[in-house]
Amino acid sequence: MTAVFTPRFAAPILVSRASEPRGWARLALPILLGLTGLLLPGQTSADTDCRPGDQVRIWTAPLNPQPGAPLEIFAIATDAALDELRITDPSGQQERLRALSNGGPPWSLYGTRFRPASGVHRVETTRSGRVVACAEIEVGGGVSDRGSGDWDLASEALYSAWIEHLFNAPPEQALSFASLAPVLRDPAQNFLFNYLGENEDNQFPAEPDCADLPYFLRAYFAWKLGLPIAYRPCNRGSRSRPPSCESPVIETRFSGARTPPSTAREVSRRIMDTVHSGSVRTALDDDDTDFYPVPLDRAWLWPGTVYADPYGHILILVKWIPQNGRESGRLLAVDAQPDNSVARKRYWEGNFLFARTPSAGPGFKAYRPLARTAGGGTRLLPNAALDGRSGLPPYSTEQAGLDPDDFHARMERLINPQGLDPTAAYESTLDALMEQLETRVTSVDTGERHMRSRPGTVVAMPSGPAIFETTGPWEDYATPSRDMRLLIAMKAVEGLPERIRRYPELYVLRGESAASAAARVEQLHARRMDERFISYERSDGSPWRLSLRELYARRAGLEVAYNPNDCVETRWGATPDSPDAATCRRQAPREQRARMEEYRPWFRDTIRPPR
Repeated sequence: MTAVFTPRFAAPILVSRASEPRGWARLALPILLGLTGLLLPGQTSADTDCRPGDQVRIWTAPLNPQPGAPLEIFAIATDAALDELRITDPSGQQERLRALSNGGPPWSLYGTRFRPASGVHRVETTRSGRVVACAEIEVGGGVSDRGSGDWDLASEALYSAWIEHLFNAPPEQALSFASLAPVLRDPAQNFLFNYLGENEDNQFPAEPDCADLPYFLRAYFAWKLGLPIAYRPCNRGSRSRPPSCESPVIETRFSGARTPPSTAREVSRRIMDTVHSGSVRTALDDDDTDFYPVPLDRAWLWPGTVYADPYGHILILVKWIPQNGRESGRLLAVDAQPDNSVARKRYWEGNFLFARTPSAGPGFKAYRPLARTAGGGTRLLPNAALDGRSGLPPYSTEQAGLDPDDFHARMERLINPQGLDPTAAYESTLDALMEQLETRVTSVDTGERHMRSRPGTVVAMPSGPAIFETTGPWEDYATPSRDMRLLIAMKAVEGLPERIRRYPELYVLRGESAASAAARVEQLHARRMDERFISYERSDGSPWRLSLRELYARRAGLEVAYNPNDCVETRWGATPDSPDAATCRRQAPREQRARMEEYRPWFRDTIRPPR
């Protein structure tokens, strides 16, 4: 085999001499040029072999394309952006497809050929006018390329692009769902919807919670693409050590075959019954884990990368939006809540909590790759084998050496490498806080509707740190973790001026001193406190509006506002003399209120207690 070395993100292209019966030296050049899209003089794309390269791959859906039914096309590259998608139908007529472009890595183009005719269609993707990958798809009777059956670079890149497309929407749009089900059942968002052609998604429940979400998405993708999936039973660790895990369960029933929805449901349920937040909070230097830490580098933080905060919350990266002039960049993620709701959120320190603690290995992590053994089996790769040469993100423990301020400053440089105008930075941070407040409105309302539907019911309250992680109605309707993050977020917004003073290199000051810029932001914050507000529905059904200034004034009330047994007014920090408290008709039991006062310092100091 001869290796042709390729750019940073790709594995070598391997070309076999044994497959060339007429002499390697004469045929090697056109073969290599065909793989990279560099055509010989006088040669057209139709003259070259139609094949993918290791850097660029074309995927189509469904698996068995039919005439008259949409043919979806994904071209995905791990080395650089792509220009266009074009398709040539069986009659020889070529069409350039309108395509949705996503930046990278991985880079992708997504398009649809509506009402294709029967026969072989040739799909090509180009870069700088040259074909860089090609695929031939037979519509009506043919089967699309389902991949190698391995978690190789091509399938990992498709997984990343699929995640990005699944939650794609304008960045200013609030994206929230009651569960994952409506996302997976939307053919416009889910490239793999009805991929097997058996109406399988209508028979597949999709209601993962926080810890289940990354595993569920991974298992769903593996089912559709015929890939193995691995997971481990883990403990939850302790205040002095992070969680540790047992030997992996490697599930191969999806591999190489079409598996019915009943089997996929069984596998998914078994995984969700096994994993929990501790499965992702494992130590950064541990080999026996489902996830491994990756470098804080845009090249390796692909959509689909998981973020584990030190207290058990999990988010999944879904999109990078690059900085554009004075418009700030964004890094978007999704998470699931105990009530199974799923929402998209931006990166900032109010959503992505970070701390150095002996009880967890927090940070950005990728799924540990599965690889075939020499004997034909499957194994999980150890950290030492994850060096980046395969094109997959390498193993790195650099996050372990950062304190929270340095971690967030490092991420800010990735998201906004040109620096941010201090005013723009404040407005972006304030918008993120308001998004967090609006999400809490929905969560509190969900708990309130549950309590109203069961008059006289009292939700049992766990004791101690268990209030943050338990099961049952308390997990579904109480909000201690969300409220802890909200209180941290409120501190982050009012603390931005001090951040400007401490990290002036993150901001575009244009000759202004950091102290002057910080003072200007403080004045802006004072104005915005009266201009921004949320509204909630009181116990009698009437709306009530709270300004941001009022919410800041109610922080003491918000420190003990997570109990669903309290009325909604109390859950928004109202005290007996507050004007909106008149409609309150429910209060948590005295014993629960006493324990909440005992736990108040955790929320006041925004330091979650160790287990």
